[in-house]
Amino acid sequence: MYEKLRGIVLNTIRYSDKHNIVHIYTDGRGLMSFAVPLGKTQSARMRNAMLMPLSLVTIEAGVRSGRDLALLREIQRNYPLATIYSNPVKNAIALFISELLTHVIQEPEGNEYLFRYIEQSVQLLEQMPGQIANFHICFLFHLGAHLGIQPNLESYQEGYWFDMTDGVFAASAVRGHMNLQPQEAQVIHLLSRMTFANMSFFRFNRDERNRMLDVIISYYRLHNAAIGTLRSPDILKQLFI
Repeated sequence: MYEKLRGIVLNTIRYSDKHNIVHIYTDGRGLMSFAVPLGKTQSARMRNAMLMPLSLVTIEAGVRSGRDLALLREIQRNYPLATIYSNPVKNAIALFISELLTHVIQEPEGNEYLFRYIEQSVQLLEQMPGQIANFHICFLFHLGAHLGIQPNLESYQEGYWFDMTDGVFAASAVRGHMNLQPQEAQVIHLLSRMTFANMSFFRFNRDERNRMLDVIISYYRLHNAAIGTLRSPDILKQLFI
């Protein structure tokens, strides 16, 4: 049975001399994997161009019960991503987002709100002319709400620590847990006010932004054991002043 689905390409892995494995996050069926022939024809090159990380596509997929790999019969581009692939800064952000999502998205079921958040974020990244140094920080922080790991912001009070293990603010460090001191805990609360519309008004230097990235990734790892070593954050850390 074939279904039409909207999808977000997460990554492509070389499987053999003749096939790649492509992972696509879809609106209706969650994460799906496809064996895609490499090919050297013009149509194969056009298809592979639509399978770049974070490509927004519509696919016609054949779902087979008991099979790990679905059939990809047709693919169409939904939204052109010209600047994401031509601008080295946007491209680095896109590669980071796709690498992280590859680790955190494992569900074989659709999640409309998560799909829409990622889709709209990719479109915004494509459209933004500049001032995107905080994009990955903003994306990561609000992604947590869609993954069910958003910090409990209502527990915040000035001078409180942030208990990363339980995702709450506390009057003192919690023994045996990973904790952020009050000064950094205050930054976590500050980030809750950041949106893609106002993120350019948040002024951080490179060290501050890199520390935030490390903290948020550490928080994700505490709440998702599937996140292993990420290569792309090291590239991001060199981009912004």
